Amino acid sequence: MSSLKAFSLLDLAPIIEGASARDALVNSRDLAQHAERMGYKRYWMAEHHNSTGIASAATSVALGYVAEGTSTIRVGAAGVMLPNHSPMIIAEHYGTLASLYPQRVDLGLGRAPGTDGKTAYAIRRDNFRADETFPQDVQELQAYFHEGYHNIKAVPGHGLHVPLWILGSSLFGAQLAAALGLPYLFASHFAPDQLDQALAIYREQFKPSAQLSEPYCGAAINCFAADSDEEGRALMRGVMQGFIYLRRGQPGPLKPPAENLSDIASPQEIAMAEQVLCESAVGSRQSASSFIERFLERTRADELILTCHCYDHEARVKSFGIGADILKSL
Repeated sequence: MSSLKAFSLLDLAPIIEGASARDALVNSRDLAQHAERMGYKRYWMAEHHNSTGIASAATSVALGYVAEGTSTIRVGAAGVMLPNHSPMIIAEHYGTLASLYPQRVDLGLGRAPGTDGKTAYAIRRDNFRADETFPQDVQELQAYFHEGYHNIKAVPGHGLHVPLWILGSSLFGAQLAAALGLPYLFASHFAPDQLDQALAIYREQFKPSAQLSEPYCGAAINCFAADSDEEGRALMRGVMQGFIYLRRGQPGPLKPPAENLSDIASPQEIAMAEQVLCESAVGSRQSASSFIERFLERTRADELILTCHCYDHEARVKSFGIGADILKSL
């Protein structure tokens, strides 16, 4: 029996070839409106920088636009890359969102910069060890949403108790989330290797907190669902080629899926992309459902996060719709 308590979606606000960041953000809002009707509990956005294929760098601003166009779905960052920011500034940003959209805002925190080293320096050049102070920064941010920190109050933010989440793709995040008693999300949609071990560590080491009395963990998968297996595989090919170009140092806007990846990539590159995206529900409703059921049985995730980073917006909306139908039927 599935332990699933909720399902949500992660939107990377894809900028496609020939389109603009504005087009991507308009599509993101449209997707969130569809997701609200489909029954998704949360709409997550991720912070990425120096990426010409992703429009969600200013995550709190983009989430405000999405929240204004919806009414019930929760909106959140999955996540804010905290080494890029002062904890107080993030408290003010998400305190502002929570003031405008009460009881609808979540804040997921990650330790990576979400970019390359040169860009990370351009973002926050005064802190070369921000990733090492991540646990302390999380606790400082927590304090701003409660009583304040060293008699400093974040306004808006103070007293709003915005729920914090820890994101991770390694064992570090699992241990930190468990120690602080926070919900934990694993980025298995692109970093699957330590998923099972991380969830086990989180559950074993969890300590109750004022925010959470028992472990609550989520895991992300790709969902390339369509009318047929071949259509689903075509959606996945588009993301695979994106990873291949990224590993070559040639990032850019999303391109239409290649008919045959072997025409543009080596067998080693294709194998790399397949491994990165191995946690993916691909194909028809039946094929996608089979994968999702096996994944939930294996991980016992409390929340499943679906993502579909693809070139065709209508196909993306359709994929999330099929995914929602599958999850509501479990």
